[in-house]
Amino acid sequence: MPVFTFGRQGKRPYGFCSKVTAAVILGLCFIVIWSTSSSPSASVSSQRNSFTDILVPVPVADRRTGGGNGDLERTRRIDADGDSEGKREMRNEVTIGEKKVPVTDENNGNKEHEGARKTGITKKPVILSHWPEESEVKEPEEAKEEEDVQEEENDQDGKVDTEADGDGDDPIGFAAEESFVMEDEHSSLKPTGKKKKSRGPLFDSRAHHSWKACNVRTGHSYIPCMDTEGATGKMQRYRHKERSCPKTPPMCLVPLPEGYGFPVRWPESKSKVLYKNVAHPKLSAFIKTQNWLSQSNEYLNFLQNQSEFNGGASHYVNSIEGMVPDIEWGKNIRLVLDIGCRDASFGAALLDKAVLTLSWGLKDDEFNLAQVVLERGFPAIISILATRRLPFPAGVFDAIHCGGCRISWHLNGGKLLLEMNRILRPGGYFILSTEHDSIEVEEVMSKFTASICWNILAHRVDEISEVGIKIYQKPSSNDIYELRRKKFPPLCKEDEDPNSAWYAPIQICLHTVPAATDERGTEWPEEWPKRLETFPDWISHRDKLAADTEHWKAIVNHSYLNGMGIDWSRVRNVMDMKAVYGGFTAALESSKVWVMNVVPVHASDTLPIIFERGLLGIYHDWCESFSTYPRSYDLLHADHLFSRLKSSL
Repeated sequence: MPVFTFGRQGKRPYGFCSKVTAAVILGLCFIVIWSTSSSPSASVSSQRNSFTDILVPVPVADRRTGGGNGDLERTRRIDADGDSEGKREMRNEVTIGEKKVPVTDENNGNKEHEGARKTGITKKPVILSHWPEESEVKEPEEAKEEEDVQEEENDQDGKVDTEADGDGDDPIGFAAEESFVMEDEHSSLKPTGKKKKSRGPLFDSRAHHSWKACNVRTGHSYIPCMDTEGATGKMQRYRHKERSCPKTPPMCLVPLPEGYGFPVRWPESKSKVLYKNVAHPKLSAFIKTQNWLSQSNEYLNFLQNQSEFNGGASHYVNSIEGMVPDIEWGKNIRLVLDIGCRDASFGAALLDKAVLTLSWGLKDDEFNLAQVVLERGFPAIISILATRRLPFPAGVFDAIHCGGCRISWHLNGGKLLLEMNRILRPGGYFILSTEHDSIEVEEVMSKFTASICWNILAHRVDEISEVGIKIYQKPSSNDIYELRRKKFPPLCKEDEDPNSAWYAPIQICLHTVPAATDERGTEWPEEWPKRLETFPDWISHRDKLAADTEHWKAIVNHSYLNGMGIDWSRVRNVMDMKAVYGGFTAALESSKVWVMNVVPVHASDTLPIIFERGLLGIYHDWCESFSTYPRSYDLLHADHLFSRLKSSL
């Protein structure tokens, strides 16, 4: 009635104010009626006073083991009709760690269950076992890695099923056991998981493997990713090709050769090995043409003071040092790359002088000589130098040697020699010896070495070994590059990473020499053995390096050498499958072993540090086969390798 009275008064003269008043009152009444009929939880302006009613999925480990602290006692399934006792309990309180926290916003719970009914999803809530402390907050990359591991655990327990099924009670393709989390009180239900990652058969606990012998032509010497299969004609005599791994990794076992026996122990293996361990169809014919090895009974013997060099390898090594006294084997020169595997007498002679020589087998190794070198207990690898870089960082070898060399270094723009220039340390030595020099090749080689500013230090024919020896030195500064008349090969672009080496193509260009005082390569390392424990200034985290060294010294001395039942008298060839700073190798330095330090290509690039310490190493991707002969290593060391591989896939 008051409203109509004001309306009648509005018709009278001077009733304009009354009309306005009536309109305002009507508007206020409409707002009051509309607001009282609306649910408080539907107001977009409402704010949450507490976050204790948000249900967060418990970690999978807690779900699987029951939490260990009774955290899951109050867990109940919320039925689609929203009337279960469990639902009322969840609205009243939730368990966080060992505390029970009351839930005050009951309407939000109703809203949540109503959304579940509308979408047809029956949700199984879980309770947060603990709020994360500040120290537990993960960086984005760490959180992603942890999430991937958790997804794998979900998959193994069979609690997560992301396969869509449109015909059942799961219309959007998520099973009822899937965990969900609300973004805020007004958001719709969304799955927290993402599409599962495929980790391959090796990390699938439900996978079953049926192993069989590798059915390949190379038999017990099969090298995956390297051996050519199905070649015809002339290509049959080249068993190795440039590294190319199949999309499907080989899941077969390489058989043992007939009559295989345990390798001869070091140091006796320097002079003889079991012939059947390295037998090859062409090896017998090769033995008959060489005066430095012979076969007697079951052994392949390496004659003392005999080698492919007349006068013996020791005389050959000493003559090189006599030509360039600054070489100082074992002090100034510690790491050498020996191109081409023959009898390894060169590396054996240098080992007596504390020089570590890595023999490099090439594709025309028709007699498995690299395998013979490994069987004797000397470092060796198999790699093809064709279009890709060798798996080493730049500027790490103190010297490179090519004895009896028949490689045409000058062909294809000299890219093979440019690759040698890349991995040779600034100021390092390239030693080339040939029995018969070709005048034409000599002229071309001289021009090209001059174009890359290599200085020839010595060139003479040794009267005893009867080989011509040339010793070149790589520049130690960039000044000389500016003095070239012809700028070929050109200098590499600044964005060209010289350390990029895994499947990286060889570039026909010259990398500049490091010039800044805080760069690696500006100074020659300390003399051996000081080099092992001296950490140069360019290493920014020397404290971590020192700690890593002490860590592995303690483990090796107190556990590996005495407490694991390993007969170290039978161990010579060792591989560290996930080397970091070379601490494991440094701890074994006094033992009679050599270690190949493998730095995975997806890990931090610490391989230059390992070389700087006077140790050998190589890059590799452990998702592929390693380039070596079967049975190469006596001991494999893997520290957290497989867990890291599993989390990174």
